[in-house]
Amino acid sequence: MSRVHVPAEAAGVLPDAWRYCVGTGRLDLALRRDYQDSLALLQREIGFRYLRGHGLFSDGMAVHRPYTRRGTRYVHHSFTHVDQVVDACLAAGIRPFLELGFMPSGLASGEQTVFWWRGNVTPPRDHAEWAALVQATLAHLIDRYGLDEVRTWPIEVWNEPDLPDFWRHADQDAYHRLYETTAHAVKEVDAQLQVGGPALSPGAGPDWLERFAEFTEHHDVPVDFVSRHAYSSGPAQHVPFGVHQTLAPAGRLLDQFAEPRRTLKGTRLADVLVHITEFNSSYRPDNHVHDTAFHAAYLAPVLAAGGDLVDSFSYWTFSDVFEEAGVPTALFHGGFGLLTHRQVRKPTFHLYAFLARTGPELLARGDDHLVTRHPDGRVTVLAWAPVDPSGATPGPDGHALRLSLPVGPAGGRGEAFVRRLTVDEEHGNAYTAWRRMGSPRSPRPHQLDVLHEASEPARTHRNLPVEDGRVDLPLTLARHEVAFVEVSPVEDETPPWWDERRLLGRDPDFGRDAEPGRDPEPGRDPEPGRDPEPGRDPDVGRAPQPGRDPA
Repeated sequence: MSRVHVPAEAAGVLPDAWRYCVGTGRLDLALRRDYQDSLALLQREIGFRYLRGHGLFSDGMAVHRPYTRRGTRYVHHSFTHVDQVVDACLAAGIRPFLELGFMPSGLASGEQTVFWWRGNVTPPRDHAEWAALVQATLAHLIDRYGLDEVRTWPIEVWNEPDLPDFWRHADQDAYHRLYETTAHAVKEVDAQLQVGGPALSPGAGPDWLERFAEFTEHHDVPVDFVSRHAYSSGPAQHVPFGVHQTLAPAGRLLDQFAEPRRTLKGTRLADVLVHITEFNSSYRPDNHVHDTAFHAAYLAPVLAAGGDLVDSFSYWTFSDVFEEAGVPTALFHGGFGLLTHRQVRKPTFHLYAFLARTGPELLARGDDHLVTRHPDGRVTVLAWAPVDPSGATPGPDGHALRLSLPVGPAGGRGEAFVRRLTVDEEHGNAYTAWRRMGSPRSPRPHQLDVLHEASEPARTHRNLPVEDGRVDLPLTLARHEVAFVEVSPVEDETPPWWDERRLLGRDPDFGRDAEPGRDPEPGRDPEPGRDPEPGRDPDVGRAPQPGRDPA
């Protein structure tokens, strides 16, 4: 094990693309108490800036309301649910990343749907009516929340139109027409609103994005950002109420992050923002890998390096309040969420919470660590045990790492306070506790309390010496461990009279006990090293003794 010498000079600013956005289930789930409680916890401990979810125009949100009067068809736009959802988000300190979809049944050209909740995935039968729906929604949001606010909300056109499950026949020309109609409708409301797409799936070939760039350039269609998704799992191996899947190495996710800029190089869209509006390991909401410590360690290098490649990458999703494959059948069911129902934290939640505690100055980054510094001098380390998703060899029992950290002024000496938070197979891992309980589908209140307790990271602290302005920090990481370590120089404010040896009232200098509440030798001045009488300064009227603090 070699020692990594962490430079004292910052290499730059750590990108926070990892916290720009997070995903959610369909938007009307935000009307539920469990959802709002989960969102409040998420924002309190991590703090994302934007929230993206499906179904803004699906029937569950009840925005598009056609009716007939005196033989003429009209459309009423209702924002009852939209207002409640957006209000709940803003109250939690998170803004909407608007995804325009799916198609309201009263405007749809067909009956094809996706998911248990039946989002319609067919093009509009009337593009003018679709444009009016988009414009009415944006005008309402601007009227309610203000133009300056809504200008900060990205607007994405549809979701994964390259997949026939999400867009009828995966018809690219039909999507281009939808995008053109939508983008112009958005800009007619306000030219500074941000619109983009095409929200491609990981399986979309480069030709989809190339053709999108060519179409928008040829037809002079506005594009403020491009978006795609990233997942690293193989085909689903189905079991009742769940799946198993193989996983590619985590670097495959970073390859997918990098793909849009590679494809768009030399095009009109080469310099636009790139948003990964969904990413995870498995694309299934019923894969138990999402619940594990393995998952946190697997994604750690992706979160540490992803900001070098894209402007944002949005974890799919923040909560298991999510019903694409139906209502979940158990507390732990392999859901995408960082949190289960009832706000039980998963190990990957703690990975994000640890990142939220890192400093803005990037000092070093490696295959198993990320080192940052806060403006007040605290140095933080995010470290993880590398994992092998192939299953060819078992994970190691321990992964050793040694860091030489710059702490305090150059050449300084003293001590540093070191605190460590740990998540692994045994710590910060409610999934392990749940399995040992017998995997109760609906935990009783006492069991739920135990799971919340088990979800807390292990916490330890110690002191290490500072030599020549540096701390030598050895770390041994358990299998699938993610650790957060904070190192800060100690400024000792212990009063000069404090003697830890006298905690139980024993006199270390004379080796004899004093009777409780009694001066052992009344009438005599306190001896050196002994307590003075209460309220009396033993040195009043006396010259300070040599080498003694006169105060």
